[in-house]
Amino acid sequence: MTQAQESVTVNGRKPSHQEIAEILRSRIRSGQLQPGSRLPTQGRLAEEFGVERGTVRLALKMLQDDGLLKNVTKGAPPQIAPQTAPPTHAGPQPTMVGLGPQLVRAFGEPHVRIDALSLTSETLMIALGEPLRRVHEGSLRPESIQVRLLLPSRDIDLAFPVPVEGDADAVHKRWLDQRNAQGQVLRHNLLALRSTHEIDVQVSFRALPFTPPVKLYVLNGVEALFAYYMVTRREEMVGDTSRVELFDTLGSKSLLFSFEKPATGEPGADKDSSFVQESQNWFDALWNTIAGDLTLS
Repeated sequence: MTQAQESVTVNGRKPSHQEIAEILRSRIRSGQLQPGSRLPTQGRLAEEFGVERGTVRLALKMLQDDGLLKNVTKGAPPQIAPQTAPPTHAGPQPTMVGLGPQLVRAFGEPHVRIDALSLTSETLMIALGEPLRRVHEGSLRPESIQVRLLLPSRDIDLAFPVPVEGDADAVHKRWLDQRNAQGQVLRHNLLALRSTHEIDVQVSFRALPFTPPVKLYVLNGVEALFAYYMVTRREEMVGDTSRVELFDTLGSKSLLFSFEKPATGEPGADKDSSFVQESQNWFDALWNTIAGDLTLS
């Protein structure tokens, strides 16, 4: 006689699609489900977890989006996708490309801490899109998020962007409007998680009394991402009709170097760990000493 399989429950109730995805993710990561093999049918999974097939399909879609499954359809069971090794940071990438995946990884921790120093918050605002999407879909579930940003003060004469010749007021106003608008969007998107997901979120800004020549991101105190602002001479529209020649930089294209605290005894552990720690110390020193109040208005 065939014995009926007992349904999986979570705290005595039927699991959500996020919880089903997490259980299957654990089976894949542990090797219980091997790359190339197929999952049970959606009907069998629905029976195992005691849920509707639609709930199972949502869970499988999450795993497909994470790159763990392929061929997720209503027909044949999906396959376990080949597992790729985590990034080794063998070479730098443009900031806009390299920051996003590292933020996703940082958001996998229960307590997320991001310290950022830059000319504006544009890159961080855009790169946060993917981890925030995963929080909203349920594949990432941090308990708390703390973000601190150091940006140039509105009251200083910036080293860049500035016009090669002429009055800098219009260029400064454009930069200030961008700084404030991007910061407000970033803060709004993060603070929304308080009400939608009951996550403890703190977002703080402070003003630097100088133009930063580099951009720096310190993630959870264990990884430092560092890029130089490469100043160039270029033309850009300032206002509705004026083309102005500027000394400026495209921060999203700056090459981002990653330094991570590896396990003790691994090659480079002392050097990389020291760089991460000194980056954190430098950020904290600026935050607690010469940085001033910053209002996004």
